[in-house]
Amino acid sequence: MTDTKTEDAVREKVVEALKTCYDPEIPVNIYELGLIYDIHIDEKNNVEIRMTLTSPACPVAGSLPGQVEAVVAALDEVNSATVELVWEPTWTPDMMSEAAKLELGFL
Repeated sequence: MTDTKTEDAVREKVVEALKTCYDPEIPVNIYELGLIYDIHIDEKNNVEIRMTLTSPACPVAGSLPGQVEAVVAALDEVNSATVELVWEPTWTPDMMSEAAKLELGFL
């Protein structure tokens, strides 16, 4: 049985770590951009992240998922981290947080 309080604390740390990762062409972190579709944490604190990019032609398609994996795996609370890059659903600017839309002038 998973301790939800512990899982919530780990999830909070993972989200904080994700907010340190940026698409170099956009001055907003990948979490606020809406590029993180799912964060799954199992009972052993193995973290699985499903993420996308703004476009399949994104110049950091080869490096950003590895960067995300490394940043999350480096957390003391995390046993291991894996990132799955997905293209469904297709990312749109509607997936950005209100803060990201404000920062980029969408509001």
